Amino acid sequence: MMHSDDAAGERGYDVELHRDRGALVLPLACVLGGAVVLALARHGAVLPKLTGLGAVLLGGVVLVGLLRPFRFAIGAEGLTVRRPGLRRLIRWEEVDALALDQPPAPSAPRLLLVPVPGALLDLPATERHPVDGRAAVELLDLARVRERPTAVATALAEYAGDRFVDVLGLCGREPEATA
Repeated sequence: MMHSDDAAGERGYDVELHRDRGALVLPLACVLGGAVVLALARHGAVLPKLTGLGAVLLGGVVLVGLLRPFRFAIGAEGLTVRRPGLRRLIRWEEVDALALDQPPAPSAPRLLLVPVPGALLDLPATERHPVDGRAAVELLDLARVRERPTAVATALAEYAGDRFVDVLGLCGREPEATA
């Protein structure tokens, strides 16, 4: 659920997104199942020990990834992002465009950012803006947050203003045609 309260002004943001923790069940099951297989494996039984060890390692790697620090906040100053590879406030002055886009199925919607020329040079532009094709950075995969894409689109429309393009039409703002 999005967080918005009276203390928001003190923190410098008004809307904070939260990581979807529903994906924790499968890696936890892998770790626990692998531990049980390891504990019950007979002495000298290589295959059960390798299987148990593999399950524990695989589940552990996925758990570590899911438990990494995550923060995504939308506010008057800009976007506060804390995820692997990016940990900073991206001020609105550094943002040329934001687009909520739907990549080819079966992927979830994502938020793309086109930085102002010369800003955010540390971020690799691996995507393209869906309206005009400019180089963009994927900031957020909406499948990884609990909030609905409609709520995220509404918050971005409020704070990012004309920088934001809702390609999916979730907040009632359609993308403008470009020449």
